[in-house]
Amino acid sequence: MSDLRIRPAGAGDTAAVLDFWRVAAEGTSISDDEEGVAALLVRDPEALLLAERDGRLVGSVIAGFDGWRCHLYRLAVHPDARRQGVARALLEAAEERFLAHGGRRADAMVLTANERAQHAWRASGYAPQEQWRRWTKPLG
Repeated sequence: MSDLRIRPAGAGDTAAVLDFWRVAAEGTSISDDEEGVAALLVRDPEALLLAERDGRLVGSVIAGFDGWRCHLYRLAVHPDARRQGVARALLEAAEERFLAHGGRRADAMVLTANERAQHAWRASGYAPQEQWRRWTKPLG
């Protein structure tokens, strides 16, 4: 994976990230728009990690830390780059970020029907926590 570069996204990456998620990500998020990505980058400029190979975006993960919990979102790998260690490298970079901030445990939101993603998360040492259920409420 020596040709893989992982870096934080910048404001100039917003359009490319949104285009990338349309191709590589499973499902959509309420924040998958320019305003959502811009707000993330203002709030936590190093949270959105991008993986590039030969200048091409091949992966992403949001590694958000709120001072209490380490949350992982939008882990996505381009279909042409899957099963090449991109997700693992992104998760390792996210975990290093969390440890540097004093994080103790990372959690991820994984779609129940996305079996490919569940395999990738398990392969990286994550496991479902069945006693918890996610509760949501749209704001605004």
